Amino acid sequence: MATLTEAYWPADTSVPLRNLTVGDLLREAAADSPDAVALVAGVPDDDRRWTFGDVLVEAERAAAALLNRFEPGERVAVWAPNLPEWVLLEFAAGLAGVVLVTVNPAYRPEELRYVLDQSGAAGLFLLSEWRGNPMRASVEEVRPSLPALRHVLRLDEWGEFCESGKPNGLPTVTAGDGAQIQYTSGTTGFPKGALLSHGGLTDNAALFAGIVELGPADVYVNPMPMFHTAGCVLGALGTLAARAMHVPVLAFDPCYVLELIERERGTMLLGVPTMQIACIDHPDVKTRDLSSLRAAVSGGSLVPAELVRRIESTLGVQFCIVYGTTECSPLVTMTRFDDTAEDKAETIGRPLPQTEVKVVDPATGGVAATDVVGELCARGYMVMKEYYDNPEATASAIDAEGWYHTGDLAAMDDRGYCRIEGRLKDMIIRGGENIYPVEIENVLFEHPSIAECAVVGVPDEKWGEQVTAFVRINDGAEVTEAELFAHVREHLAPFKTPRQWVFVEAFPLTASGKIQKFVLRDQLLQGELG
Repeated sequence: MATLTEAYWPADTSVPLRNLTVGDLLREAAADSPDAVALVAGVPDDDRRWTFGDVLVEAERAAAALLNRFEPGERVAVWAPNLPEWVLLEFAAGLAGVVLVTVNPAYRPEELRYVLDQSGAAGLFLLSEWRGNPMRASVEEVRPSLPALRHVLRLDEWGEFCESGKPNGLPTVTAGDGAQIQYTSGTTGFPKGALLSHGGLTDNAALFAGIVELGPADVYVNPMPMFHTAGCVLGALGTLAARAMHVPVLAFDPCYVLELIERERGTMLLGVPTMQIACIDHPDVKTRDLSSLRAAVSGGSLVPAELVRRIESTLGVQFCIVYGTTECSPLVTMTRFDDTAEDKAETIGRPLPQTEVKVVDPATGGVAATDVVGELCARGYMVMKEYYDNPEATASAIDAEGWYHTGDLAAMDDRGYCRIEGRLKDMIIRGGENIYPVEIENVLFEHPSIAECAVVGVPDEKWGEQVTAFVRINDGAEVTEAELFAHVREHLAPFKTPRQWVFVEAFPLTASGKIQKFVLRDQLLQGELG
């Protein structure tokens, strides 16, 4: 391609889109690779495994059971860790034409209620309890306010559920139909459900698999949570497209991930930087046989150059970085294995095939010159259909020409390589989790001792960014960090709870009276606040 003179990358159409449904992809794999192992339980003391043929049979049984309870197009949520049944449900929902709503298993009752209510979920699959989170009790607590929720089903009774189906034939599902709703918050603090299509998900997964050279000989160890697109799209659908073996890890634990790589002869590992650091710093990295591992992929937050070098040297792998958003199913750009060390360390690579990308001046909307910072926008097959039942938010994110505005500040060089320079949206990325300060601030404001507060992300070597809360308490009030921590923890998931608290007497303000968060962050980093 010719040298770019402006920050615009036209879609590379040399790799065709297939525009398949999840069911199409599964049926193809079962037809051409029926006896190859497709899915392995990454669960301690669970040695179950399924061939592609097995997966199709079980997914079709589960699809029939879904259709006994739900109509195609209805929303069914899943609230659980990375069980193999999660993957089977994903495929079954695709076959049944049911829209899968993915829910973080760390969520507390009010967070769960919001997602189920906003999506109009008619069903919910869950565990009774997970890591001290009383999930069944939480559902019973919020169910009276959820009139659309007809069925609550347990994943640990999956066998009985599959047996309850009556095989009356499966519906016709098209690639343009909605397959999943994944929740991603905005700066307002109210989560929005990105409705993603079958074709967007399957093609994005297949293009990713092609770039990382994933094939039938590969074993993909997947510690990324299935409720994220990195887990259920790149992991579950990417391995399906490539006919590779998928090992979803129940929950991330570096010792267990290394054990699984050795046991299953894992060849590929995708994890956010926090996960990669935990693995290469674990003592077992020196004693486990990891010689089968050939590739590592990371993204979800900033990947420091030194970490790229450490991963490649410690694990002896090829490394690449991916960049995407939930709304883009998810990948927009990625580095390639044959990129230079500098490009791997300093950029997020070039756009994927069939993906149009530009950087625009936020003030004018015009395309920026190369190497000039602006807002990164993407257009193509992978952009979400809409924010579910939220036309106003959809219109603000996707313009009249079909460009999705990511809210990320980036620059594109004359080769099409992009660098992330910051965010228009006031978002924190901690260990790959997107955290929206307003949601935390709203909870803090409910505490009677709080007069004002501001939540920001500050750089953290382990997590990428750490959540820091600046608070001003009411005159005469007394409150401790422990009390505020407990207050937030009661209402929000653990990863959203601030780990650093700074008490201030006044906030730096703009002329219009808005708190200048960047000033707070700078003052803290310069040691002016404690």
